[in-house]
Amino acid sequence: MIHQSIDPFFRRLFIVVAIVIALVMLHLMMPVIIPFLCAFVLAYLFNPLVKKLSKYIRRWMAILVVYATITIGMVILLWWLVPTLWRQMQAAWEYLPQILSWYNNVAREWIVNYTRIQLPPLEVKGFSETLVEYMQTNYKFADASSVMTQILASGMSFINSAGLIVLVPILTFYFLFNWDQRLLSWKMAIPAAYSKKVVGIAQECDRALMAFIKGQLLVMVLLGIIYAVQLQLIGLELGLIIGMTAGIASFVPYLGFGLGFIASIVAGLFQFGLDWFHLSLIVGAFLVGQAAEGYVLQPLLLGDKIGLSPLWVIFAVLAGAGLLGFVGMLIALPVSAVLNVLFIHLYAHYRTTDFYKGRKQLDLFERK
Repeated sequence: MIHQSIDPFFRRLFIVVAIVIALVMLHLMMPVIIPFLCAFVLAYLFNPLVKKLSKYIRRWMAILVVYATITIGMVILLWWLVPTLWRQMQAAWEYLPQILSWYNNVAREWIVNYTRIQLPPLEVKGFSETLVEYMQTNYKFADASSVMTQILASGMSFINSAGLIVLVPILTFYFLFNWDQRLLSWKMAIPAAYSKKVVGIAQECDRALMAFIKGQLLVMVLLGIIYAVQLQLIGLELGLIIGMTAGIASFVPYLGFGLGFIASIVAGLFQFGLDWFHLSLIVGAFLVGQAAEGYVLQPLLLGDKIGLSPLWVIFAVLAGAGLLGFVGMLIALPVSAVLNVLFIHLYAHYRTTDFYKGRKQLDLFERK
């Protein structure tokens, strides 16, 4: 009797302790797990393309072709983008005295005259002194040794990041190389009674995620075209680059809008000066783009692709932002696509239960 009363307690205690230890170990191993997780996600995204190429060449050669194509594309993009950014930085430095003059003579005087805020005047030659004062105030370096400590810490952080950049492609290669065998081993680990159902649900989730990716790419392209055409019609010289960049960055909600808006305003100041008409047109262009993305492109294209209504798409993005912030917004729609598939199957199973059909309640009523 004593053994029977104590045994369940210790069994539940052992399960709780095991779960706690597993969660602690998972937390401690996050720096190790994250590269593998990133590599798995990249392998999942690249696998359809590798699979198509592997019909004509060996799989390892197909992986290398995909890697080479992505590398060449990034090199071409940087080769085109870096000189343009360098010219814009030089133009910004040349235009800096005019911006400071406008601040000192127009903005500062208006704020001082009509508000209680007392803003100090700014001069180009005082920028270095202001920067040094800011560093001393906020970081409070006691001596040169503390400065070196900060530099070494930053250097180690950079080395770790560089190591991850090298490690993730290697892990992705191994995930891609044995992708089919790995999926088969996972399938064989599922109990035979549930294998067909689980595989079917997994395939539906895969189709939903692939549909989301294709829909998101379509949104990015169309949004980039909307931004680029509007900025080109306004007459902004960098309108095409900024518009397409904003469209690509729109994969992260609001990131494309923020980067494109800031870049367009800065480029507009360099090109048009303090021309409120052109600056207002730029603001209007991004408001139109944001409205098109939030109320037309995402609800219609993404919602239709992943089986969610426009209302659920908007709700998912806002809920993700509320729960996990920036990361939540990033993963809100793909997670919603998977949850939608799972809910459909759960609801279908619920409709087959006796509780839904009312059989148990009917039998109980007849007995009475």
